[in-house]
Amino acid sequence: MFGLEALLLARIQFAFTVSAHIIFPAFTIGLASYLAVLNGLALRTGRPVFTDLFNYWKKIFAVTFGMGVVSGIVMSYQFGTNWSVFSDKAGPVIGPLMGYEVLSAFFLEAGFLGVMLFGRDRVGPKLHFLATLMVALGTFMSAFWILSVNSWMQTPAGYAINDVGQFVATDWWAVIFNPSFPYRLVHMVLAAYLTTALVVGAVGALHLLRDRGNQAARIMFSMAMWMAAIVAPIQIMAGDFHGLNTLEHQPAKVAAMEGHFETHAGAPLILFGIPNPAEGRVDYRVQIPNLGSLILTHEWNGVVRGLNEWPEDQRPPVSIVFWSFRIMVGIGFLMLGLGLWSLWARWRGRLYDMPWLHRAAVLMGPSGFAAVLAGWITTEVGRQPWTVYGLLSTADSVSPIAAAAVGSSLVAFVVVYFLLFGAGTYYILRLMNHAPIPAEPGLPAEEPVRAGGIMPGPVMASKNALPAGE
Repeated sequence: MFGLEALLLARIQFAFTVSAHIIFPAFTIGLASYLAVLNGLALRTGRPVFTDLFNYWKKIFAVTFGMGVVSGIVMSYQFGTNWSVFSDKAGPVIGPLMGYEVLSAFFLEAGFLGVMLFGRDRVGPKLHFLATLMVALGTFMSAFWILSVNSWMQTPAGYAINDVGQFVATDWWAVIFNPSFPYRLVHMVLAAYLTTALVVGAVGALHLLRDRGNQAARIMFSMAMWMAAIVAPIQIMAGDFHGLNTLEHQPAKVAAMEGHFETHAGAPLILFGIPNPAEGRVDYRVQIPNLGSLILTHEWNGVVRGLNEWPEDQRPPVSIVFWSFRIMVGIGFLMLGLGLWSLWARWRGRLYDMPWLHRAAVLMGPSGFAAVLAGWITTEVGRQPWTVYGLLSTADSVSPIAAAAVGSSLVAFVVVYFLLFGAGTYYILRLMNHAPIPAEPGLPAEEPVRAGGIMPGPVMASKNALPAGE
């Protein structure tokens, strides 16, 4: 179908469905924790504004969570339809891990979700806070198990191969906590928190542009900018550690990310260029001498392996990995810049009175999703041509299925996804466009930096100023 083989169509289908799915858990992991923080602040301070913010975001969480569940279920079916050989060979290892995700994470989320959404007046504030914590814990546990599965496929450990060619676990601790898992888990969870912070910050900034006295919008924006300022530099460092781990276990992926075809000491850091795999070089490149070796080996003249050390059929698609990696890193530094800008505005006493900062925050709202998708593309395309790295190729993992069958289901997925999730996304944007109803009197126009009661700040003398300590 479309002149494409079943293998390529199956890969496109999985790439499309996983890309549509990952944006939802990337948001709900962070949003569940944010709801827990808001609920805890409401319980501790007794301020109605935190309860109003909780109610505002819980509706958005419910819709996003539902779309994430639906898109995740669709993905699981593809293991049986398009990737049955992979399921047969790797199922004894990844099957139990995915089962643990359902038993420990999904049941936890589903069991307490109804209490979190509808039970505040029925169970009391303390039990309601506990239910919110359990939902947040469930989202984290879900990420834990899914990333353990993915990390094992990237850096397999604790396994043996039986007489029929199946992977079987010999050490479950080694399977779960495989060499890349801790780095991947930290990197992904931080990405989820940043994604949520940027969305919350964008919504807060949007409503500050409309009414800078809206106390709920001020709290949203302040909390989000604290998260961006604190977590963005941590994420950059975590990404560096993750890159060093990848260099150790998947050097071909790093060579593609960096655009290195030749092995040489003192490798440059290629900032931009156009990969030319046919000629084995990056054309029109802009580079910094020796910096690539310094970053990757921590030595000025360290040796960095190039793609030419691997056979052509064992190299990942260079152009895709090269550009997706740069998109991810570039967005990460833009997040850092936004966080630093907010710190400067906060120090100047103008966090809520700097429209250009607010406009930048609105523009950066979707950037977390773009960075997550770019990072996921870097990870998954960079693993090619393997499903289980170095052991089971993608070509040997696909089902014996006709291209027409895969192509028709791909078209159906695209149509249904754009209709269903397009409508859901439109509804979420409608909810975000509606301003949170302030439960406390708005701040006067001359009020300087106030982090909505989250962090102390200077207060100008005014008969309308909030009481000290609020």
